[in-house]
Amino acid sequence: MRRLLCLLALLPGFVQTAAAQQQPPEDKQKLPTYLTQKFGLAKEKAAQISEAVTTAAAKYSLPPAVLLAIISIESRFREKARGANNATGLMQVVPSAHRNLLRNKDLTDPDVNIDVGSSILYGYKRDAGGDLDAAMKNYGGSTAYAQKIRARAMEFSHVLDSASAPHVVDADAASASAAYTGAFSATLAANTVAGATATASASAASSTQAASTQSGASGAQTASSTDTSSARDAARYQSRSRDR
Repeated sequence: MRRLLCLLALLPGFVQTAAAQQQPPEDKQKLPTYLTQKFGLAKEKAAQISEAVTTAAAKYSLPPAVLLAIISIESRFREKARGANNATGLMQVVPSAHRNLLRNKDLTDPDVNIDVGSSILYGYKRDAGGDLDAAMKNYGGSTAYAQKIRARAMEFSHVLDSASAPHVVDADAASASAAYTGAFSATLAANTVAGATATASASAASSTQAASTQSGASGAQTASSTDTSSARDAARYQSRSRDR
């Protein structure tokens, strides 16, 4: 009888634990909830896209905020969107330009489209020596497009940062949370610094080359002036010799 009473007393706790295990963590719901509220996606579709973006970002070492920004610009999260040159799906992949990546693949499938689009962006980044800004420019075809992605990515990074920050339970946890918050924004900032460094290096090299060219030209001009002066002195000497 006592055992039965004990089981009855513990039953509510078991039920609550089981229910909590069946429900996704609150933090993991922040991005899907944001997509549902901002873009009108169904909850299931928002969860699928969020998972696909997270997977592709880890696979290709890309900031998830950037992938989300591209999707929002290209298709506003409409998986069956069609654009110029038959651009298809969430990331508006152009089949004719990427035939080697699209064998028997359905670009209207969110998982497939995000994986292929991320692979394309990763390829551009690799070819640019790791410069994410250059990769975004190549993906959309202009510097203005890359700037638009960066601005939109910052909006998504706030959602991702808040979802990734650990819960604060005491002072030590608070300091850990402060160190962790902004991880996705930091990734974007790091890519900005890398791009700026590459640009500065190229500019410095160009300036050095220009200075070297100018120095060479000055040297040649000085030599030419010296030769001309010597020729004039010789002519004057020869003239004086004849007068004598």
